[in-house]
Amino acid sequence: MQLTLKLFATLGQYLPPGSERNKTQIEIAEGTTVSELVKDLGLPLELTHLVLINGVYISPEERDKRVFQTGDEFAVFPPIAGGA
Repeated sequence: MQLTLKLFATLGQYLPPGSERNKTQIEIAEGTTVSELVKDLGLPLELTHLVLINGVYISPEERDKRVFQTGDEFAVFPPIAGGA
């Protein structure tokens, strides 16, 4: 099944070749969980800070159980530091 993958900031280096800007369409197996996809993409766990499916936050406790649906949009942001 197909979903939209969006990786932000330093995670952009993990996007497949041919990705435009910070996103791409990918094919995954039915029944794939968030944790499985993060592992398959080679994303370091310490950099998968903010994880969203269709704009809804997926907590670390939910990531082993949450299964993707066709057409989902999966976005991952690393921790961001800043301020004055």
